[in-house]
Amino acid sequence: MLGSGIAWYDVVGLLGVGAIVVAYALLQAGRWSARDLAYSLVNAIGATLVLVSLGYEFNLSAALMEGIWLAISVYGMAQAWQARRAPAGPAAGER
Repeated sequence: MLGSGIAWYDVVGLLGVGAIVVAYALLQAGRWSARDLAYSLVNAIGATLVLVSLGYEFNLSAALMEGIWLAISVYGMAQAWQARRAPAGPAAGER
């Protein structure tokens, strides 16, 4: 435990929750898009941190939720990377 009585894995889990909440707040504020790599990356990091904390104080429903959250975030990152690698199409009005 840390000096304040909070275990290190609880701090890790709280950082993960904070990351997920900040990403969602930025999405709702219009600062990020659901297609942004940053949005999916921060969600994936957050879910991973929560899963680490759940390795020490397991909760099945929370672990299931975070595992699904992580999988969806990885899918979003793959989509964002594919969009970045795709060749640019013709400009509007061109053929």
